[in-house]
Formats: sequence, C-alpha cells, structure tokens
Amino acid sequence: MYNMHTMLNKPIIAASILSANFAKLGEESSSVISDGADWIHFDVMDNHYVPNLTFGPLICESLRNYGITAPIDVHLMTNNVDSLIPKFAKAGATYITFHPEASNHIDRSLSLIKDNGCKAGLVFNVTTPLDYATHVLDKLDMILLMSVNPGFPNQKFLSNVLPKIKEARQLIDNSNKNIRLQIDGGIKEDNIQTVYEHGIDTFVIGSGIFSSNNYKETIKSFQNKLSQIKYTAKG
Repeated sequence: MYNMHTMLNKPIIAASILSANFAKLGEESSSVISDGADWIHFDVMDNHYVPNLTFGPLICESLRNYGITAPIDVHLMTNNVDSLIPKFAKAGATYITFHPEASNHIDRSLSLIKDNGCKAGLVFNVTTPLDYATHVLDKLDMILLMSVNPGFPNQKFLSNVLPKIKEARQLIDNSNKNIRLQIDGGIKEDNIQTVYEHGIDTFVIGSGIFSSNNYKETIKSFQNKLSQIKYTAKG
C-alpha cells in the first residue's frame, strides 16, 4: 500500500466512451458528465498500433460542437502521432497522450502537444519500462499506465501493473512536479480502492460506467469508494 500521507491530486474520473453507444456519442457524453464524471476519455485507434479502429478528430470536434465543455482526454493508440496531434488540438482536445514506442522522437512529440495548447502525457503498456519518462518529466502533465493490453474495451484488470503504479508514483513524487498518474483498463468497484492506494489519481472507467443502468448512481459509488481513503489532496 502507498504512503497514505502523500499529497495526491484530487481524484478524477474519466469516462471512456469506447464503451458508450456509438450511435449516441453526444448524448452519452453529455449524460455521463452531468451524472458526475469529470472528463471524457477518447480512445484513438488506427488499426496499426493496435488491432482496432475507432475515433478521429472529427468526432472529437463534433462532441465539442454538441456542447461538451468538460476536458477531453485523447489517448493516441496510433502510429504517426505527430501528424495527429495538431488535428486533435484543433478539434478541442485538452490532454493528448501517446505511447513512446509510436513516436520517432518523444521529446519533439511532447513539445508539439504543448505548442498546440494541450497538456501532454506518455502512455505505458504493462511491459513498457518507465525509463522513457525519466528525461522528459518537465514536459509531462500526465503519465497513463495501461492495466490491460490496449485495443479493446471490457478487458480484465492485469494486477501485475500494481508494482508499476508504485514505481510511477515514486518517480512523480521525486520530481516534485504536478503530474497526474492515470490508469486505464478494467477499473471496477472491486479494485478502484487498491489502485488509488498505490498512488493513482486519475481513473479511466469505460464499461464500469456504461454497462450500468444508472450512470449517476454508478459514478457516485466509485466516488464513495475513493472518499473512504483519506489522502490530503493537492486540489
């Protein structure tokens, strides 16, 4: 268990619309935010980096035009990230994160995100070492740890990510920088407290919300689980 006296960012719930009804993305996104989610998590897949094909910048822009004002957290599971970054920034992304293996020049890609007015982050698969983050911490607003293999929703949480959460939390704390630590994959009511205790402050939840019949009650239940663990929040 992580040191309970550590200062963490206020917990954020990012609803992953990969598990939403694609025919009603605007309505689903609006509902989940009004029912208590903090962010929209937007999974971009190109059928190359991962074996699936999902949303492009036009969908992100459409959500903004629909009236979504909450932060949109764009997770690029793609190759050629540099060509997509300006397009998603223009479409209304708040955060843009990418996998270091998919960039030819990680520092340049992070700078491109910043130059386009967005917050930047790196994404680490379960087997990807955190070394990639060490020399670019000054450019990171978020580190995202995958707790499933990327590409598809409704996967089971991989518990071997837990030591990596501790490692990433220590890396962030030692840097004295305000970097969010996010987790994505298989987050349910029976494990959200555990990952919070290990140092996660930002939770991507897809099927855990969208498979329920009442988004408001479900999100409230997640929030109640988090409130039972007493950290001193940064804000």
